[in-house]
Amino acid sequence: MSPTTAGILFIGSLVVALVLTHRPLGDHMYRVYSGTRHLAVERVIFRLIGVRPDAGQRWSVYARSLLAFSAVSILFLYAFQRLQDKLLLSLGFPGVTDHVAWNTAVSFVTNTNWQAYSGESTMGHLVQMAGLAVQNFVSAAVGMAVAIALVRGFARKQTDELGNFWVDLVRGTVRILLPIAFAGALLLVAGGVIQNFAGVHEVATLTGGTQSITGGPVASQEVIKELGNNGGGFYNANSAHPFENATSWTNWLEIFLILVLPFALPRTFGRMVGDRRQGYAIAAVMGVLAFASVALLTGLEIAHHGTVPQAVGAAMEGKEVRFGVPDSGTFAAATTLTSTGAVNSFHDSYTALGGMMTMFDMMLGEVAPGGVGAGLYGMLVLAVITVFVAGLMVGRTPEYLGKKIGSREIKLASLYFLTTPALVLVGTALAMASPEQRASMLNSGPHGLSEVLYAFTSASNNNGSAFAGITVNTPWYDTALGLCMAFGRFLPIVFVLGLAGSLARQAPTPASAGTLPTHRPQFVGMVVGVTIIVVALTFLPALALGPLAEGIQ
Repeated sequence: MSPTTAGILFIGSLVVALVLTHRPLGDHMYRVYSGTRHLAVERVIFRLIGVRPDAGQRWSVYARSLLAFSAVSILFLYAFQRLQDKLLLSLGFPGVTDHVAWNTAVSFVTNTNWQAYSGESTMGHLVQMAGLAVQNFVSAAVGMAVAIALVRGFARKQTDELGNFWVDLVRGTVRILLPIAFAGALLLVAGGVIQNFAGVHEVATLTGGTQSITGGPVASQEVIKELGNNGGGFYNANSAHPFENATSWTNWLEIFLILVLPFALPRTFGRMVGDRRQGYAIAAVMGVLAFASVALLTGLEIAHHGTVPQAVGAAMEGKEVRFGVPDSGTFAAATTLTSTGAVNSFHDSYTALGGMMTMFDMMLGEVAPGGVGAGLYGMLVLAVITVFVAGLMVGRTPEYLGKKIGSREIKLASLYFLTTPALVLVGTALAMASPEQRASMLNSGPHGLSEVLYAFTSASNNNGSAFAGITVNTPWYDTALGLCMAFGRFLPIVFVLGLAGSLARQAPTPASAGTLPTHRPQFVGMVVGVTIIVVALTFLPALALGPLAEGIQ
């Protein structure tokens, strides 16, 4: 079977699986977030944290609760790492250094999971399980909570309440993430992913040397790494490591886990606003952009532009032989289209234009389908911008789902999409302007710029993958990228919740002959166009100096 045929079958089976799970999973999440009854375990949690679960929250209170929870999480995870050598199951590892502990704490709390360290030689089992893996669950649940709050803003009328952050956080974790992660972990163990408390083993290599290999509870962390669109690997090689991703079918399963929740959430959106067609339209936009990205990225890697790839007949540098180009390219597209950041190949070794596609996916705003929750609320903000642009064309006040899009709403939507480009471009400029930071680059010329641009794009978009051709484990990079992660996560969330609050206070506007239909193919095409033109092309000058220049060479 040719690589192209195998790739088509691989991608086609993923599409079929996602279509089959879209409706039941989307309906399940609708019931989770719309129900009024609390499970017994949830009531216990609410009592422990002192929360009245039936009390609604205004958008400002919702935002303060989220920010307070995230701040406490950062402080706890930072202290957990610093005190690692005094904890159980530390494997003899010392406490993590201050700048790495800061970077890692912010990284995992913001759902970025950027790693400036090697997991198997830095973190003990307790920190991995009770620190990093726990944040993999709750940071994903935070993203879903924000998405649901925005959907309630569209669905509710003349109210200040968007729900209760603590209820949304607990329900998303207990009823959605934990059950799927438990089943997925069993499947990964069956596929060869390890799950134990083994320490460091010295293994003899074929060349006569030795290699230190650490065991650990890998499957339980691997599954939520993908399902929650987190990306931080137990091992430095991430999902290219056979202990994390053992076979071609576990590779398929991990890609499926990355995409299943983001592609099901539009169904939840459609159910909550009372018009399933709206959910189908949003899912269609995500699907069009995702299909184009997977096809382009995989095609560019199969075409293997470049002297060395052409000489050997394939762009296999940095890729696992057991996965090949199609499976690796699909994984790379899935992980950069979402906020996952996991890798099963070395993005720095991709062809110039193939590597550019991984950056371009993140620069889209990670909305196709995007991170868990973050993709949906990003896409809904794009829909708001689209109806505003359409309204300008015909000279009438724009409306979306019965809510008028006025100056306040469009300002909040614009600030949402201006935040990330500002962080990416300013951060890259500061790094390139500093001789000391340029010395961290292992490559010069366009590829060196691409490595720095990729790092700040990944951090600011809360992705977590890297080109890895630069030394980023320095106080400057750990601090700068940590700030980009924090601002890139929490500023957009505040703008989204502000938008949700503004929409929820409005009275519904009846549809008229001049109302733009937002469930038809025309609207799908308009949102796709706005996503590419308004959002992604902001980065075109930077891409022209980096991967495009390298590709022309």
